[in-house]
Amino acid sequence: MEGVDRDANRALRARFDDVYGQYRQLRSGLDELQGRLAELRVTERSADGQVTVTVGARGEVVAVDLDPAVYRSRDAPALSRTITKTVQAAAGAAATATQELMAGYLPAGSGSMDFLRTGDLGALVRRADAAVERERDGDG
Repeated sequence: MEGVDRDANRALRARFDDVYGQYRQLRSGLDELQGRLAELRVTERSADGQVTVTVGARGEVVAVDLDPAVYRSRDAPALSRTITKTVQAAAGAAATATQELMAGYLPAGSGSMDFLRTGDLGALVRRADAAVERERDGDG
């Protein structure tokens, strides 16, 4: 029985060391990652070149620049659609850039990366619930 306890303790210690190593790696890069995310800017230009939008890592609008030519056309609804489409393109590109940046810091199959890719919070919560359930049942 004592040998079984030692084996279980060794296995538990190995698992802890693995998880702790992953945590330390993630934690050591966190400050760098936060800085890189804070500096991330993505700029998109409309197909007609009259609207340029710059967004940050979360897709927040940092700047909207309009070419003076937009004032020659008095089609406000068309300009609104162009601005909206350009903002959406910039936000999508920022999401992709953020995912690529985060991929260097998070394990590829992690729930966090899945959430960044899909935006499915329910899947992230279900994944966490399943992990807790496995640990509770002694399968983890």
